[in-house]
Amino acid sequence: MDYKLELRFQELVKKLEVKFGTGLELDTILLLVGVQELGKGYKEFSKDEKMNLMHIAICTILEPYGVYKYVANDDDGWPHFEKVKNIPAISNKDQEHLLKEAVINYFEGNEYVQSNADGAEEEE
Repeated sequence: MDYKLELRFQELVKKLEVKFGTGLELDTILLLVGVQELGKGYKEFSKDEKMNLMHIAICTILEPYGVYKYVANDDDGWPHFEKVKNIPAISNKDQEHLLKEAVINYFEGNEYVQSNADGAEEEE
């Protein structure tokens, strides 16, 4: 994995842990992105809802890469996406790299955190 990307990701994790507690991993951060994108705040979610939230997160963070396109929210307010293109077959390591990069871009793009000149994250 790209050392600089991993450092940036760990800095992001540190910032998020201040607000959400320690032990955050990529899947937990994806769940947070899904809850944010759903826009209904925190509540207890069922296992199926958590899977849907992670799907929303993946669609959202990969949308700038041209993989998914937002379509609309359903009657319950859940966003729906359509797949625009397939991601070429990549290794699990490369998939993790892509997701971490996309998560960093999501948080920076939405100005939840800012990147310092040296690549470290800084909270807004």
